[in-house]
Amino acid sequence: MSTVMVVDDEERIRTLVSRSLASAGHDVVSAADGFRALDRLAAEDIDLVLLDLVMPSCNGLTVLAAMRQREDPTPVIVLTGVTDVSTRVRALDHGAVDVVAKPFSLVELLARTRRHLGPTTVTRTETRFVRAGGIRLDLERRRVTLADHEVSLTEREFALLAHLMRRHGEVCTRGELVHDVWGLDFDPGSNVVEVCMRRLRNKLQPDPPIETIRRVGYCFSAE
Repeated sequence: MSTVMVVDDEERIRTLVSRSLASAGHDVVSAADGFRALDRLAAEDIDLVLLDLVMPSCNGLTVLAAMRQREDPTPVIVLTGVTDVSTRVRALDHGAVDVVAKPFSLVELLARTRRHLGPTTVTRTETRFVRAGGIRLDLERRRVTLADHEVSLTEREFALLAHLMRRHGEVCTRGELVHDVWGLDFDPGSNVVEVCMRRLRNKLQPDPPIETIRRVGYCFSAE
């Protein structure tokens, strides 16, 4: 289980983001300013920080500078309403791993959070069968059963469906799929994911339970 710290001087944002993270299975702590954030980082095990850039007394850049001085490797995603490109670049130069503009989409923020936490953050018990949305996967025999009939999938289609079903109800980004299903550490710039997804959906007719999250990725959303 991962622990994420939300640092923002606006209580409304802290509450909104914290609830979303908790719903996604993360432990969440929060801080209303940079000084409290630095204290918690020194005293607790934090896996990821979501850090507002503009705060009174101790702003986000000061927090990043202090973390660098301490040699604290905790990844930081900066949340900012500042539109000035140079300020965002400074945040990255100070050690932030990502910058998310306010107002932000919670779906996108959760996707970026998963990306920077890494694939081993959430532990899932591997079982032979995965079931969701009227579909049953036999992971040992590589078989897919939809309703009362078997569906023939290629190895890649099966891997894609298995990944989405294991993450049932969560948004899987395109970059995540390229890495986890295709085994690539970079985006090849092709439409391999879209082509495979189209073939998979055609085989799961009449009602394929995979939702496209525009500009983010895909979600296996069936109950």
